[in-house]
Order: sequence, then C-alpha cells, then structure tokens
Amino acid sequence: MSNVRFEALKTAKEHSFAQVTPSCTQENERVKDFFARDVFTRAKMKEYIAEEVLEQLFDDVDNGRTIHRDIAGNVAIGMRKWAMDHGATHFTHWFQPLTGGTAEKHDAFFSLTKDGELIEEFSGDSLYQQEPDASSFPSGGIRNTFEARGYSAWDPSSPVFLIGDTLCIPTVFVAYTGEALDYKTPLIRSTASLCHAAREVCGLFDKTVKHVHVNLGWEQEYFLVDESLYMARPDLMLTGRTLMGHNSAKSQQLEDHYFGAIPQRVLAFMRDLEYEALCAGIPVRTRHNEVAPNQFEMAPIYEDVNLANDHNLLVMSIMERVAQKHHFRVLLHEKPFAGVNGSGKHCNWSLQTNTGVNLLAPGKNPYQNLQFVTFLVNVLMAVHRHNGLLKASIVSATNEHRLGANEAPPAIISVFLGKQITEVLDKLEHATAEEGIIINAKKEMKLGVANIPEILLDNTDRNRTSPFAFTGNRFEFRAVGSSANCGGAMLALNAAVAEQLMLFKSEVDRRVEKGEPKERALFDIIRNYIVACKAIRFEGNGYSDEWRAEAAERGLDCETSVPLVIDRYLAPDTIRMFQLTGVLNEAELHSRSEVKWETYAKKLQIESRVLGDLVINHVLPAAKRYQTMLLNNVLTVKQVFSADETAALNEMDYSIIRQIESHSAAILKGVEAMTEARHKANRQPDERAKAIAYHDTILPLMADIREHADALELIVDDELWTLPKYREMMFIR
Repeated sequence: MSNVRFEALKTAKEHSFAQVTPSCTQENERVKDFFARDVFTRAKMKEYIAEEVLEQLFDDVDNGRTIHRDIAGNVAIGMRKWAMDHGATHFTHWFQPLTGGTAEKHDAFFSLTKDGELIEEFSGDSLYQQEPDASSFPSGGIRNTFEARGYSAWDPSSPVFLIGDTLCIPTVFVAYTGEALDYKTPLIRSTASLCHAAREVCGLFDKTVKHVHVNLGWEQEYFLVDESLYMARPDLMLTGRTLMGHNSAKSQQLEDHYFGAIPQRVLAFMRDLEYEALCAGIPVRTRHNEVAPNQFEMAPIYEDVNLANDHNLLVMSIMERVAQKHHFRVLLHEKPFAGVNGSGKHCNWSLQTNTGVNLLAPGKNPYQNLQFVTFLVNVLMAVHRHNGLLKASIVSATNEHRLGANEAPPAIISVFLGKQITEVLDKLEHATAEEGIIINAKKEMKLGVANIPEILLDNTDRNRTSPFAFTGNRFEFRAVGSSANCGGAMLALNAAVAEQLMLFKSEVDRRVEKGEPKERALFDIIRNYIVACKAIRFEGNGYSDEWRAEAAERGLDCETSVPLVIDRYLAPDTIRMFQLTGVLNEAELHSRSEVKWETYAKKLQIESRVLGDLVINHVLPAAKRYQTMLLNNVLTVKQVFSADETAALNEMDYSIIRQIESHSAAILKGVEAMTEARHKANRQPDERAKAIAYHDTILPLMADIREHADALELIVDDELWTLPKYREMMFIR
C-alpha cells in the first residue's frame, strides 16, 4: 500500500476509535438556556435600546418600510454595546454574492480622533451601509471589473449575530448603479411582491387579512468523510466530488443506512453542530442518517423565507467549522460519490396569513376550502407557466450530476398532488357552476362538490420522484441542490406565484365589474385553471423513460443541458414576469445568466484539469508499476518453466497486461483530447458558447476517462493504488 494512502487510512482509524464526545454542550444545559444566545433578538434589544426607538424600528420592519438613518444611529449604539459586552471586537456586513456563498469584510469597533486617540465607535452609517470592493465578485457584465464600488446595506428584518469576536450584520449587496449583485435583494423583492399579491387574493375571502408571510423549511443533506482521507484525494479537496473511483461492492443496496443508528462519532459532531446552530438562533430540530453510506440530514422548524435562507447559509458555514473539530470534512456537493444517492436541499414552501391561516392547508369549512383550492390551483398555474424557469433556478454544474438519476428529482418539473387532492380537482373540473356553487339565503357559499369539506391535513403520500410535490399543507421543491443558495429557487418561485395571483385577481375583478357574482367568477376561473395546468400534474414514476416521452408530448420543458436551461432566464415571458413583480429587471436577468454560464464553464474547467492530473500522476504510474511487475513475472516464468508450462502460467498475466495497456492508452488519448477541447472551449466568443462547449465536448470526455480509470482501479494491485477508495471513504466512521 502506498505511504500516503496507508497513513491516511491509519489516521482515519485512529479518529474512529478516539474518544467521541461533543465539545460544546454543557452538562445539564437545556436548549432554552442557550437558544439564540449569540443573536441580538428583539428581547435583548429592549435592554440596550430606548423604547421609543424600538417601537419605530419594529413598526418599520414589520410593515416593510425603510429605516430612517436617525433610527439606525440609535440602534447602532445599543448593538455595539451588546456585541462588545459579549466579547466582540469587530463587525462585518454579511452578504450573499452571486458566488453562491457568503462574504464578509471585518472592521474593528474603533476609530481615531484628530489627536490620534483611539475611541470605540460604531455609527449608524456603519450599520446602515458600507462600500465593500465589488470588483472581484461576479456581476455578469453589470459593471466593468475596474469599477470596484458596490454597496452593502443593512437588512433589519434579519437579526444580527455573533461569530466568535465578530458582529455579523445581514445585508443586501448592490452595484454602484443600483442593480442587485446578490441573492438576498431579489429574494426580499419577490417576498414583498408575493405577500402583496396573496393579500389581495385573500381579500376575496377574508377582509381581516392584512399580511401574508412566506415560510421556508429547508432539509439539508450532506456527506461526512474523515479529513485524512479527504486530504489524500485531490479531487475532493479541489472540486468537492470524486472525479474517479469504482463503487464499493457494498454501498446503499441493502438500504440499511437510511434512518439507521447514528454512529457515535457522527452523533458527537451533530450535537456540536446543533449546539452552535441553536446558539445562532437556528431552530434545528431533526437529524438522521440518509440513504447513502456516510450521508446525513438536518432540518429546522419553518421560518420566514428570508431568515430561513440566512440561517441555511450560516448553518453550512458552521457545519464546515464543526466538522474539522471532529476530524471530518463536510461534503455539500450534490454528487460527491458516483453510484450512490446525491444530496439535495428540499425546500418546503408555504404561505400564512397574519390571522394564522395556512393558505396551502385545507380549511375547516367549504368557504375556507375554496380559498385553499384557489391558492393551490394558482400555484399549479405558476409552476406550469414557468416550469422551465424553475428548472433554471436549480441547475448548476454540481446539481447536474444529481438530477435525473434514479435517486433524485428528474430534470423535468412536474407536480405531485396525491390521490385525494387530485380527485377533488377532477370533480371541480367537470362540475358546472350550478353544481359547484350553492348560495343560501344568508349569502353563505358552499361547494356542492363532494369531499371538499372533508379534506384532511395529511391527505397526500410522498412521491420521491416528484421535483415539486404537495405534502399536505405546503409544497416541497425537492430539486434544489445541497450546496445551493435557497434564495435562487425561492425568488423564482415567489415571483412566479406572485405574477399568477396578480393575473387571477385581475380576472376576478374584471368579471365582477361586469356584474358576475364573485363566487361564480371564482369557481369558473379556478375550473379553467385546473384544465389549463393539467399538464404539470403527474402522479407516476418521474424516472421512467415513458414519463420523459409523455412530458414532451405535454409540452413541458424537457431540456437537460444546463447551459441551454439557463436560457430560460432570458425568455420573454420570464422577463415580463420579473418586471411585473419588480423582482429583477432585464439587465439583472442578463447578468445572472452570464454568471451562471461563467460559473458552469469554470467549474468544469477546474474538474477537467484535476482529472487530468489524477490520471497522469496517480492512476497511470500505479498501472505501469503493476504492469512492470507482471512483465517481470512473465520473464521469470520463462526462465524457470518449459515453453508449454510457460504458456499456461502466463495466460492470466498476459490478459491483465493487455487490459492495462488498453485502458492506459485510452486514458492518454482521452486526456489529450480533453486538453485540446478545453483550449478550444476557452476560445469561444462568449460565456454561453463556452458553457455549451464544456457541456457538449468536455463532460463526455471526462466520463470516458473515468470509465477507464475505474477499470484500472479494479485491476491494479491494491498495494500500489495511491488514492483512498470508495469502500474506505464511505464506511470508516
């Protein structure tokens, strides 16, 4: 066995047998004692900020108004005092650039006077706005690289928090000219647009509804690998996934890992992770083994979509930090290991009124159920009309490997509703207005269609092949990737539904103005929508070849090339939708498309370079050493045995030698072709063409090279193989 691999395995085993106890949690400590300990919550604000200032601040935040700078100045004073009382020495504007992660620049809580004296300081201006250098962040052509100025501005709806000695202030990030350069800005815009549109529709049913809130509950899947094995795999270190490696004889086929007993070392990591997350105010509640070996999941209680997205990004950062304390490395890549399940981030999305009504949950009476059906069908219409955009919101170079396999949502957006809801919609579709609507003398409306009053909360099964499934009181967008910023998918979904609700409300108002009874107009429009969006509903196996053919016949977006899917951002109906809702203007849409194409090409460029290095510097040398051993054995046999005996004894060696030579030659040829294809792709005139070239020419070459490398892994003497194997990385705890 090679020294590097041997030492890595030895170290991994030492980690497995070491004491595994959580380091953060204190004995007898209860969650309520440390939850949100590191967050400047509203309750803590009351200890540090004047009551009249807080009253204005909370009123502005709750009603979506801009915070006055004078208010910000008073808040900054109390915020600094709280932070410094808890050991903070620095502050940072914590924002979400189009890289997909987070960014921060730390400044100390002090300044100098004219006399050169140091004073502690944190002004309202420092809280309100900063100018981080924007030149090195993706902009997609919104500004020139040499135009460095960008603005980060405080998002008061998401509370500030501490990480170590630094006060982190959630902020938006925009260009000097005002365009969004982040995920948070359009997410906030989309939420405001959807809340307004949903409130207007709620007014058709309940005039007391003043606010509608968008909720998100994410489920974060991830892999854990021992850090010593991770460090011995250059592909894991540089790309987050294994670019080669033959599957283990035992992987997930016995289904014994899913919901199994959590290994003690992993449980210790989880307890520390949960402790730090809870201290940061992240209400994590669920943990369990996932399907693939060494794959796990965590999930919180639902929160406002903006805060939930912040918390997901924060928890991914905490995961990486805590994992290293336990000699693990977290793999958030959607497909770190071929042949086993990849990782997603299921986004559970719902709408709730200030009166406590979940608009996607069946009601307690027919009138509430008509409201439920109204919102349900409008979501179906939005997903149907913009299914290509929703797919574009979740595709990437990393999620590409996960989508479409027999383990994850297919690359065709469809909606699963379940038997009972499907039956209800089918009956509504075929009912006449007279059959569907009954109005008594008291002007109370009832639905004459059977089953509507008896809809149960948990009325639907879970179809694991559906990328967008109704699960009783919410929709679960299951196609989002584990490494993604949820904001990208959520802002697209929010905007699509907001537009659809606007169109619905306009149509209802138009009919009512012409003298049609409101209830009859509602019923007729909903029935028409049920028919119009029927193509998006699918209850069967989303992985089957038959479904792909059927989806194409239904007119659904069946494109699988990531660069071509990204085109959906620039489709005329997409541009109109984002402009109508005020979420993204055309320049911002062009910039995001450019960033997505550029990121896609760059990630494949890195992967192809790493793969070339692996096969040239690891795979082929090991194969040649083993081939040389076999050739020496052939020569030795010839010297000792007769010609007839030699032929029989060397038959197996000859076969292996030829296989090694064949696979090695194919790898060399593939690397040469891949290098030339990469050079050609890099000369393409624009980012879209470059991304298409990488998808069409380099991805297939990488797959071919991997096939031969994996074949050599099975042939070459295990003692000579230099890279940790799947069976070692996925089963050592």
